[in-house]
Amino acid sequence: MRHVTDEERRARIARRHGIAPGERYADPVAATEAMTVLHATEPASVYLSLLARVDGLTVEDVDRAMYDDRTLVKQLAMRRTVFVFPRDLLPAAWGSASARVAAQLRPRLAKEVEQHGIADDGAAWVDRACAAVLALLADGSERGAKEIREALPELDGRLQLATGKKYAANVSVAPRILTQLGVEGLIARGRNGGHWRISRPQWTSMQAWLAPDGQGVEEPWKADEGWAELVRRWLRTFGPGTAADIQWWLGGTAGIVKQALATLGAEQVSLDGGGTGWVLPDDLDEVTYEGPWAALVPVLDPTVMGWKERAFYLGPHAPHLFDSNGNAGTTAWWAGRIVGCWVQDDAGVVAVRYVDRVPKAAEKALRVEAERLTAWLDGVRVSTVYPSAAMRA
Repeated sequence: MRHVTDEERRARIARRHGIAPGERYADPVAATEAMTVLHATEPASVYLSLLARVDGLTVEDVDRAMYDDRTLVKQLAMRRTVFVFPRDLLPAAWGSASARVAAQLRPRLAKEVEQHGIADDGAAWVDRACAAVLALLADGSERGAKEIREALPELDGRLQLATGKKYAANVSVAPRILTQLGVEGLIARGRNGGHWRISRPQWTSMQAWLAPDGQGVEEPWKADEGWAELVRRWLRTFGPGTAADIQWWLGGTAGIVKQALATLGAEQVSLDGGGTGWVLPDDLDEVTYEGPWAALVPVLDPTVMGWKERAFYLGPHAPHLFDSNGNAGTTAWWAGRIVGCWVQDDAGVVAVRYVDRVPKAAEKALRVEAERLTAWLDGVRVSTVYPSAAMRA
């Protein structure tokens, strides 16, 4: 069995993830394809993840790919998370990861509708509400959530969430309907109605978004084919990884992972520490990378969030760099390891905070990256709902 050391795994990050300065990609689409998908829970992360991987990137470059060319598309999928997908990967997700989440969310929403007195038959109410939204957006228009809610009395109703807890909230049920239609691939998060770091999606029909000329949108793939394609791309980006890594990233089951690995003919490799990982059958050659490298990546960057088992690049620093729910804050990298985080002062200047000792060369290289990020942000301060302990310190 081929053995892949932690050092080689870090070299693969440098070669494939584009965050090593000498390995950056030509444009947003190439960088996204290299990472399989980008986390888009926080809209700013999409831009900053791409900035870390594309020299000379502008906000307009990202907007063009997402909103004009539509070669990158936002889609709720794995682990009930919003990602930016390369357009060609959408049908695989619709038939697998998104379908799995949709099947979980719809009955839950119907139950909440009944529990909160909106309707006696929650499933029928959800059906009617979804049909009303689809009819409203059938003309290809793009509308914000508030505009949709005001136009459709069918969406009236509120949910009282987390009663008795400090984060309790009374919220409209309408966004849940939009989320449901979005995960089912029937409507899309279109242009953003706010600043690039703020999420205010203008919802539109998926047909109008992807095929405004009237041609049909590609059908969702069969579930097993979709899962296999997601695993294939994950292995190309993150391999080797364990079955537990893949299952966590997919939000699937052990059986789904086992079948996908068999379909792909994936090969087992041994890992440092005694674990077993998987790679694609044409990916057994050794990968090396000469010299250390520095990088600054944003909250929920796909490199940080690619594996469940992170010791080979994170070490013992998870309590400092992830929140209690497992969400990664900003991170600073040196030679394939996370050594700290980055923050901004009141003027928007980026500074690195270390959780590990680093050599002077690392401090110098990370200062260069901090200056690059500061210049790009040009005074814009990016907030987050997922600050790590190191970021708050």
